[in-house]
Amino acid sequence: MKIKRIEHVGIVVRDVEKSRKLWEGCFGIPLGEVEEIKEHPVKLALYPVGESMVELIAGTTPDSKHAKMVAEGKGGLNHICFEVEDIDAALAELKAKGIPLLDQVPRFGHAGCRIAFIDPSATENCLIELAQLPADHA
Repeated sequence: MKIKRIEHVGIVVRDVEKSRKLWEGCFGIPLGEVEEIKEHPVKLALYPVGESMVELIAGTTPDSKHAKMVAEGKGGLNHICFEVEDIDAALAELKAKGIPLLDQVPRFGHAGCRIAFIDPSATENCLIELAQLPADHA
């Protein structure tokens, strides 16, 4: 598996709009984009930092996974995402090594990326996401 870079670090927040004050006002990091993914339901704010990004994640409904995490005091640093060259090959390699996966096949994430998560039981309780960017990604 070829890991190209840290694509982003995901942080679960209560409210993306309120959290933007910290990232833009305090740290002076310009917003890259805001994206809502209705299937999960989640709202993302992406902040480019060098070759990587900080991804703020907020649930958009009270019963969403991320809203529940915040309500339970489990917000904050959530996961690290590695960009991989070929996500299908990466998942096949991990499966062959006996690494448990949360996603057996890739699904779609931010900006049309194909993503999959590794089961944290295999990574010392660190949630790791793999992402393959679309071929036309700038």
